[in-house]
Amino acid sequence: MPYKVKNMDLAPQGRKKIEWVQKHMPVLETIKKRFEKEKPFEGITIGSCLHLEPKTINLGLTLQAGGAEVAMTGCNPLSTQDDATAAGASLGLNMYGWREQTNEEYYQTINMVLDHKPDVIIDDGADMIFMLHKERRDALGKIRGACEETTTGIHRLKSMHADGALEFPVIAVNDAYTKYLFDNRYGTGQSTFDSIMGSTNILIAGKNVVVCGYGWCGRGIAMRADGLGANVIVTEIDPIRALEARMDGYRVMPVREAVKHADILITATGNIDIVTAEDLKVMKDGCIMANSGHFNVEINREDLDHLAVKQQNVKPDIEEFVMNDGRKVYLLAEGRLVNLAGERGQGHPAEIMDLSFAMQALSAKQLVETQMEIGVHKTPDEADMHVARLKLEAMGIEIDNLTERQEKYLEGWEEGT
Repeated sequence: MPYKVKNMDLAPQGRKKIEWVQKHMPVLETIKKRFEKEKPFEGITIGSCLHLEPKTINLGLTLQAGGAEVAMTGCNPLSTQDDATAAGASLGLNMYGWREQTNEEYYQTINMVLDHKPDVIIDDGADMIFMLHKERRDALGKIRGACEETTTGIHRLKSMHADGALEFPVIAVNDAYTKYLFDNRYGTGQSTFDSIMGSTNILIAGKNVVVCGYGWCGRGIAMRADGLGANVIVTEIDPIRALEARMDGYRVMPVREAVKHADILITATGNIDIVTAEDLKVMKDGCIMANSGHFNVEINREDLDHLAVKQQNVKPDIEEFVMNDGRKVYLLAEGRLVNLAGERGQGHPAEIMDLSFAMQALSAKQLVETQMEIGVHKTPDEADMHVARLKLEAMGIEIDNLTERQEKYLEGWEEGT
């Protein structure tokens, strides 16, 4: 199998990591066994642009078990784990990627996946889908559809469709209940602090933690910060979400005011220029900044470089910026997705990605078996329910079912109290 990875000698180490996560991804293992029997992807090539780490390789192996030829590359230059990619290559996946790629290398490896002329795309951030439409139209004709993993990617794709630019159907896996309610909230919340605490070795309790954005990722980050004993401040543009944050017990204020109090600031909005020069000028001395949004655009790096009179790496993953008044502020993981791009970032827990990748696998199967119209489609509710039930079974949890009389009551309208 073709591959381009950093060091194939790391494969044994990577296989041990994959075996570990497989023990904690029972839903995906159940789907894998079903795929092995049914072979829904026989003759199908699946290309993916995802964070290359052990849990993602497990998704690739599940698709492979269903008969697919699988080609994979990373969706972030700093999130790839080189032992995982080596292990994937040794197990028959077409792997392209390594940690600390240059921007040019990042797009080269996306092209390497597209050279396989995939039938289905699984994307995280929509970079591969975007490249297909702009630069690799030679590979467009074979595409049956794509699955998109992130809020950021869905925003991009809905905009493409609104402009008439999208040329194949996309399933918005990010919008599945078993994705955003768990991956975005519990996964992002835990993995963000795993990485921040692993990189900095600082105490969270008693700190002022500012969370920019109160979507499902922001909710999860605020929840975990609160659980660790932090004083949580939320910034928002949406009045309903701001009200919700306040009623959840957090202070709410504009970014410009919040940065004056922040010991730790975490962006999770999916938008650009959340922290800019004007914020940096009044930021609290010693503030540690991290980004949990998909792209490294939320904390304006150009403004940081321009305002700093001195900068240095105080640790491999921590940059220090000294302002002209002597204040020092810190940036983690170059402002990239901290829970994966950070030196100690391992991404979401395996139990969480079990749900998200189960939905990816089932959505890919739907694209192969169903003729869908061009557009951005929600995952079927029945697939969500199926994955949730499999997870509950794996956890040894039983729930009630409606009786025939209860179903009849809910469906009717005449019978009252």
